[in-house]
Amino acid sequence: METIEKNNIQNQTWSELAKICGAENVLTDAEALELHSYDVWPVAAKLKMQGKQPYRPDVVVRPLSTRQVSETLAWASREKITVTPWGLGSSVTGAPLPLHGGISLDMSAMKRILALDVTNLIVRVQAGKLGIELEQDLNKRGFTLNHSPQSLDRSSVGGWVSTRATGQFSSRWGGIEEMLVALSAVLPTGEVIETTLAPRAAVGPDLNHLFMGAEGTMGVITEVVLKIFPVAEQRLFQALAFPNIEKGLVAMRRIMQSGLRPFLVRFYDSDEARHAMVDPTFNGPVMFLGFEGIKQVAEAEYAAGLEICLQEGGRELGPAAVLAWMNRRFDFSSIENRLALPGGLAETIEIAHFWGDIAETYQALKTALAPYAAEVLGHFSHVYPQGVSLYIILMGQERDDATAEERILKIWETSMNICLEKGAVISHHHGVGIARLPYMRAQSGSAKLALEKIKAAVDPAGIMNPGKLGLNS
Repeated sequence: METIEKNNIQNQTWSELAKICGAENVLTDAEALELHSYDVWPVAAKLKMQGKQPYRPDVVVRPLSTRQVSETLAWASREKITVTPWGLGSSVTGAPLPLHGGISLDMSAMKRILALDVTNLIVRVQAGKLGIELEQDLNKRGFTLNHSPQSLDRSSVGGWVSTRATGQFSSRWGGIEEMLVALSAVLPTGEVIETTLAPRAAVGPDLNHLFMGAEGTMGVITEVVLKIFPVAEQRLFQALAFPNIEKGLVAMRRIMQSGLRPFLVRFYDSDEARHAMVDPTFNGPVMFLGFEGIKQVAEAEYAAGLEICLQEGGRELGPAAVLAWMNRRFDFSSIENRLALPGGLAETIEIAHFWGDIAETYQALKTALAPYAAEVLGHFSHVYPQGVSLYIILMGQERDDATAEERILKIWETSMNICLEKGAVISHHHGVGIARLPYMRAQSGSAKLALEKIKAAVDPAGIMNPGKLGLNS
């Protein structure tokens, strides 16, 4: 595969792109280029505060239709100009930032609901649709996505698929891979494809997965078909204090392996529990638990789940803290406010492991990261019969932004190396982007060969987000 170097195209007039998408949708002004030079990755925040723009595109293009995406990619392939898809810029890993300049393909103008099928419980929507707007539109009709990432109010449905996202209710409803029914996408050479629309199919490989988690390296997602669900009849919540981390993890494992499916399971260590409870005097780990569904079923599952927790030493605290968290669950301000301070340091890293190994991995990360930040918080969520995700949140203060940038990168290096050593997966739902790029080869192992061969076949000119996932970098 041909390697694409950073394009020397600063003086390009982009007249062909203007013909395709309209001159008003081809932007080269400094404000537009700067906006697309940073996402929500904390390193990007520190770069911006230092006036650095290492990931600056040469032009921003905002297509309005799948046809315009197709013609743009066909032109870019002929001209060998790199293209990096941009959803709403809410990635926390650098996924939409161009490593080699070129076109930032901003999908935010493609945001219409195209069809709502309340009989078959599916919705077709353009990829640039803001998640919370789609959820609110569905709620008015009595339906929900049951997909609730913390970024719901700042992320797009195409971004969810591209980064293989999941949400806070995944323990019952699954990640985006279980919610996606079909998609439309444009290959790097401009061809438009649509995957099979069916409740399930056994007619060859599921090609949804060619684009899911590919972070724009295999093409551009333009439309998605997602499952929808009736709004739950009943929801029941409980907060429980546990004597130690081990007891809480056993309770989580037993709940999931018993066949129960709580829609909410979050278990905070002692350091983060004080934040979760909004009580600086709170001492010890705490679990937030929630069940939903038809009234009789929700009540039965709640009673069974609660009994398991009590058997493992859990102590009921009432639902108030969980309800308060539900009302603020999209709030990212503590991280953003810390990063906005000169020298402010904040980072969130999520990984996953099997039940038999997660406690040891948690202890290793907490110990190794303690010197790097004033606070190192941890919680377990996104629970499965086989294992669980672990979220580590760090907050601190350095003397300046350059030092904070350096420290965040060291945090990533330390965390990723521990995960690889312990056999944990280096990302549960935030994807790879730039943050995890140096560790992609070690994580993928021999399977990387298949990814490289697929990439070479679908993107012969090597234009699509080159360098991401470690492909044609």
